[in-house]
Amino acid sequence: MQAIVGVDVSKKKFDVALLEGEKVRRKVFTYDAQGPQALLAWLVKQGLAVEGCWVCMEATGSYYERLAEELDAAGVQVSVVNPLQVKRYGQSLLLRHKTDRADAQLIAWFCRDCKPHRWHAPAQEVRELQSLVARLESLVGMRTQELNRRHEAREPARASVERMLEVLEEEIARVRKAIDEHIDRHPGLRQQAALLKSIPGVGDGLSAHFMAWLSLERLASAKQAAAFVGVIPRHHESGSSVHGRAQLSPLGHRRLRRLLFMPAMSAMRCNEALRQFAERLRTAGKRPIVIVVAVMRKLVHLMFGVLKSGQPFDLTRALAKG
Repeated sequence: MQAIVGVDVSKKKFDVALLEGEKVRRKVFTYDAQGPQALLAWLVKQGLAVEGCWVCMEATGSYYERLAEELDAAGVQVSVVNPLQVKRYGQSLLLRHKTDRADAQLIAWFCRDCKPHRWHAPAQEVRELQSLVARLESLVGMRTQELNRRHEAREPARASVERMLEVLEEEIARVRKAIDEHIDRHPGLRQQAALLKSIPGVGDGLSAHFMAWLSLERLASAKQAAAFVGVIPRHHESGSSVHGRAQLSPLGHRRLRRLLFMPAMSAMRCNEALRQFAERLRTAGKRPIVIVVAVMRKLVHLMFGVLKSGQPFDLTRALAKG
């Protein structure tokens, strides 16, 4: 039997729970450059072959990435799961305690019972792209905060805000240029970017984020891609009396979902296939937000399609499909 290892990762440490039947062995490691190797050495000390271990962790921020990458490179079977899945699983068990130690064991139980998909580290150029687009998101977020402060600030504090905005604008431009240059240096990324931007409504920002965070190797269909992003409706119906409005599922990649909103609004104007699609929904009496989300989902389908086929966007074909 595979050894199941649950890992709860935080900024400075990670807690480990190793399942051995009904018995649980625990260990806490410092999260530094030696942390992943220390975990591997501990597993070997327990009499385990690292290739026979199944390590599961949550996708919490960027903390898990280095650990997952090094374990994957060592031949360990790694699964990275949505924290909400583990939370719901814990609620189904009526668990009351919330500690790092308890979370590691819960993740191990989740892995044993739910058997999540294996995770593989993306290619080096994709990891570098992820780092750049994540930095760009942080800078844009800081700029938004400073813009909000500018409305409230009085002199002389306002002058400080203006200087900070100037610095942020320069750095945002610098990182955007770095992203463009990085994509241009790698033929695979350059080809993918050209395919994505052949779709009216998809620009540099969305295409870069899509390439960074959507792993086509793990997805078999456009429907799975939409589920990964989180632009599928969650229906709430029961019997004859409960007919709640459909809502977006809380599962999915929040970064991509958030970034899709404005391109979807743009695509409803400049992409004839999506304009007609939105108009049909409007005629059917759908609410504006429902229409936008449906266009977001359709946009994901189109982006997935051009990357999977290797062919640029074809308006005639898109209109024929509806």
